Amino acid sequence: MTSLPVSSTLPDLLSGGPYQGYTYGYPHKTAYRAFESPLPLREVWAGEDKSSLFLYLHIPFCEMRCGFCNLFTTVNAPVSLEQGYLDATERQAEVVADALGDATFSRMAIGGGTPTYLEVGDLERVFDLLERSFGASAARLPTSVETSPATATPERLELLRERGVERVSIGVQSFTESEVHSVGRAQQHKQVVTALDAIRAAGLPVLSIDLIYGLAHQTPETWLESLKTALTWAPEELFLYPLYVRPLTGIGRLGRTWDDERLELYRLGRDFLLASGYLQTSMRCFQLASQPIAVEPEYTCKTGGMVGLGCGARSYTQALHYSSEYAVGAVGVREIIQDFVARPAERFGYVSHGIRLNTDEQRRRFVLQSMLNIVGLDVGMYRQAFGSDPHGDFPQLAELEAAGLAFQQSGILRLTPAGLEQSDALGPWLYSPVMVRLSEEYAWR
Repeated sequence: MTSLPVSSTLPDLLSGGPYQGYTYGYPHKTAYRAFESPLPLREVWAGEDKSSLFLYLHIPFCEMRCGFCNLFTTVNAPVSLEQGYLDATERQAEVVADALGDATFSRMAIGGGTPTYLEVGDLERVFDLLERSFGASAARLPTSVETSPATATPERLELLRERGVERVSIGVQSFTESEVHSVGRAQQHKQVVTALDAIRAAGLPVLSIDLIYGLAHQTPETWLESLKTALTWAPEELFLYPLYVRPLTGIGRLGRTWDDERLELYRLGRDFLLASGYLQTSMRCFQLASQPIAVEPEYTCKTGGMVGLGCGARSYTQALHYSSEYAVGAVGVREIIQDFVARPAERFGYVSHGIRLNTDEQRRRFVLQSMLNIVGLDVGMYRQAFGSDPHGDFPQLAELEAAGLAFQQSGILRLTPAGLEQSDALGPWLYSPVMVRLSEEYAWR
């Protein structure tokens, strides 16, 4: 078969620096477009394997908008909007469940925004609707919920424990107040300590802490101090995120770049956590080695389907990804939420925005979701899925091996430590020209 296109040579790629784009999903939502005619949801899922799906519910509310945030969320929403949003999500859940028919879920997550921004009664309502509509109980499925220092209250955390939530992820970003204040985050150290103590007191099995490197005023010493402080609570997971400058975010207009500085902090954090008993499973994720978390559960992000509920949530079938409209700016987000709240039940039976993935794009997604994780690219699984060899489809892979950025062992191609730290350059390198063009042409709102 004809080789898939290569965007640039490896030396050219690496000369652009290690921080070129975070590949948390491919294709990115900026590549999505409105379909000429809405697609019936029942037809979208017809013929799909629904035996092991991921269920995701999006809560787009926060108490504040951090300067680095590009998530689909709004702040200080009136109670009427929250209630209207949950009403609409219940309508959507009933329609989606009916369209799916016989479906089984293997994992579940409630994200945002900040799901725990909701009051306890409304959080209960969320869990009830998921169980009522999909039979999805956090007591039976591995379930993750995102929280924040301001909303991780004992009452909310007790509810999460009672409902059987396995994992709580909290965005701390830094334990140094001046660093988080530099990105518009009104956060006090005492509040963070109280929240983390409350999570541990609630007895939730997995604590995941997010930290950011590359913040203003951050030094290697303060970064290391944040890491040491985080280990006070012995988190089962830590995510180390590089600060990015993004369109329409609070700091996105400053035009700064600081690759060398961020790479130094990344290496410092990586080496410290590896020496402290953690296992690195991706460029960003570190898991406590003594209590490893399954990196490849029954649901696999490379081939499994995903059902998204709520405004801003993505859904995946094998060849179609879809969601509501996408926005980052406050006005655009609020307009999309208001449209979602006003939507009658019948409109939830159609898909209006998304993108179709041809075989080329499916291959690329498989490779990206594999290579950027410790699981690595299983050559045999790839051949079984696509009937071809990944090295023939992607000549770039041989370049990675020759440069010492990847190695193959027992039929698995994995990134080396040097390759892992280049993940945010290698990911975009594997994007198709079509997806790059669509994202570049996206009109931010």
